[in-house]
Amino acid sequence: QVTLAKMRSHVSSCAKVQEQMANCPKFVPVVPTSQPIPSNIPNRSTFVCPYCGARNLDQQELLKHCMENHRNDPNKVVCPVCSAMPWGDPSYKSANFLQHLLHRHKFSYDTFVDYNIDEEAALQAALALSLSEN
Repeated sequence: QVTLAKMRSHVSSCAKVQEQMANCPKFVPVVPTSQPIPSNIPNRSTFVCPYCGARNLDQQELLKHCMENHRNDPNKVVCPVCSAMPWGDPSYKSANFLQHLLHRHKFSYDTFVDYNIDEEAALQAALALSLSEN
């Protein structure tokens, strides 16, 4: 078994894997869809580094990137993960962004959050679930 972090690193640096991926057939839909592609869905999967603008980083990659490249940067920055959330404040600057990432974003919100319900409904659902498990 290989951890996801090690697998990503291996895939990005292994010439054999890169060659195999280049030779894979590209995905082509069997039938064109009649459904419009939604354009107003916020991206909550990948983020931009608030220090240098590096793009398409998931939460784990964002943390790794910032630890390797911006560990000693004293600038206060807005957390791109928080600002992508419905409850996020896009103007709030974290005093210690790396510690914020380490402590506040240990998991992906997509696993635990229903973005289609408000905070009160989410609290009620969590309480009901916790009572039913006991």
